[in-house]
Amino acid sequence: MTVQLSNLEHLPNYQITERLDVVYGSTVRSKHVGKDLFAGLKNIVGGELTAYTELLEESRQEAIDRMIVKAEALGADAVVGLRFSTSSIAQGASELFVYGTAVKVAPISQQQYQTPPSDGYNHSSQNTNTQTQVAPDDLPRFNPFG
Repeated sequence: MTVQLSNLEHLPNYQITERLDVVYGSTVRSKHVGKDLFAGLKNIVGGELTAYTELLEESRQEAIDRMIVKAEALGADAVVGLRFSTSSIAQGASELFVYGTAVKVAPISQQQYQTPPSDGYNHSSQNTNTQTQVAPDDLPRFNPFG
């Protein structure tokens, strides 16, 4: 299974079985002078700065890839609580940082259970094989943050 990513505190349709560690990835990037000058001119007339859009997309993917390598090294099935952060490192250079909690997960099967009678009496002589399915969203979730 490849490492799955979720910005939620859980992974839908999976139950977290083990919390491993916080994992992260980062990259520091800058565009070359030619594209930076063009972006400055574009800034005057308005419009999307495509050079910077591409830079950020490449940076996000590289940071995610580095985080996934660290999660795989821990034996993780998923990273939950995924977050991005940016900061300025130097003039014209920025860091993109991504982090989350590496976890092991197991698929949630459609669990069945017997529903107790609602009137409070013991109905042991009656047929209590009535079963209903529990929706995965009704199950308790593992909180990876504590």
